[in-house]
Amino acid sequence: MQNFSDIEEKIGITFKDKKLLENAFIHRSFINEHKKEGLIDNERLEFLGDAVLELAATTYLFEKNPENKEGELTALRAALVRGKNLASVAEELNLGKYLFLSHGEEKSGGRKKKYILANTLESLIGAIYLEHGYAKAEKFINKFILTGLDEIVEKGLHIDEKSLFQEICQEKEEFTPYYELVEESGPDHDKKFIMGVYIREKLIAKGIGSSKQKAENDAAKNALKVLKWQ
Repeated sequence: MQNFSDIEEKIGITFKDKKLLENAFIHRSFINEHKKEGLIDNERLEFLGDAVLELAATTYLFEKNPENKEGELTALRAALVRGKNLASVAEELNLGKYLFLSHGEEKSGGRKKKYILANTLESLIGAIYLEHGYAKAEKFINKFILTGLDEIVEKGLHIDEKSLFQEICQEKEEFTPYYELVEESGPDHDKKFIMGVYIREKLIAKGIGSSKQKAENDAAKNALKVLKWQ
């Protein structure tokens, strides 16, 4: 078993159930090479951690930003829990060091892949929740993730859904999404555009706007919801 004492010290949380903590770092590629060992990958913990993270981020933003409307809060939350932000936190905590990967994933630089690191951080949150409950998990999230809110607002990282969708798509699908005009209507002074966003010739979502650029951003926002990447 991996020695997790240094990461426990770094995050200030000790696990009695070391197997649970270990599970948070088992990538599914590792399972393929160790099927006889009865191990479980970290995807269920990731699923749980994602929900805990979203609740903690939502509560934090709701309490700290009483003047912001629902749309603004949603955009801020999306920026906080986006893969790039989570991967950055995971890198600071050096979570890649503890990953269990297949030989192939190891050789391809899996310990530094941003989407793997982001998913691992969510798995760790899930493990903390199961071991210590919501309050401890929320404290961890506040300390290591939500502190980045000021920088996100300052740099406007919560505004551009099109860039966010492209970034996540490149990480998850290794493909750059593209946009095509689906429909154009209205007089020149009051045009309405419907743009579709595609991944490998598959239409993911459509967006509407008074310009192609606005319609593309709306399509990206809808695609993030359809694919549950927010």
